[in-house]
Amino acid sequence: MIDILLAEDQAIVRQGIKMMLETDPDFRVTGEARNGREAIQLREVNYYDLAILDIRMPELDGLEAARQLLRRFPEMKVLILTTFNDEEYAIQALKHGVNGYLLKDAEASQLIHAIKDCLNGGLQLPGEVARKVVPHLLEKKEPVKHEGMIPLTKRETDILCLLGEGRSNKEIAEMLALSVGTVKNHNSQLLDKLNLRDRTQLAIYAIKNGYV
Repeated sequence: MIDILLAEDQAIVRQGIKMMLETDPDFRVTGEARNGREAIQLREVNYYDLAILDIRMPELDGLEAARQLLRRFPEMKVLILTTFNDEEYAIQALKHGVNGYLLKDAEASQLIHAIKDCLNGGLQLPGEVARKVVPHLLEKKEPVKHEGMIPLTKRETDILCLLGEGRSNKEIAEMLALSVGTVKNHNSQLLDKLNLRDRTQLAIYAIKNGYV
């Protein structure tokens, strides 16, 4: 069973999202918060596999709540669910290490798929957000030669490229004929080698440095 923490300041919207999520028998919303501060307080005393955060909330917004949750509880997955199709919000969320940024007009099936993908190590960005975010990430990218960069093995390079495409660990394993455990080990080695915090930062590193 997947325990979900849901932070949304509008009670009607929060209840609607909860009902939508619990149509999947694997999901249960065991924590509800009206703002980012309450979300953090709930996580301090309870375990959740994933947090779904709105951006605009009183007292503490979703972006700052995501930053604090991921810094204090790095094993937790965080998905931003918002009405704002804004590249600055999305970029800031990705820099904080969120596992997905989804718009509230998504279908129930899309939200459920996004959560499962995040839990499996994927990075979820809807097409309309990705079209805005990726060009921004590429703006300052140098020509692809990788001179002076930390050298990677062929296998590490292959995995980094696929991470940059937003592939999950399962997808990478299937594409490279590896076990999921081996892919996870390579992810950990890449994080150590590149001095990065999580797979979201690996994906951004891959995009900014021309691996995809």
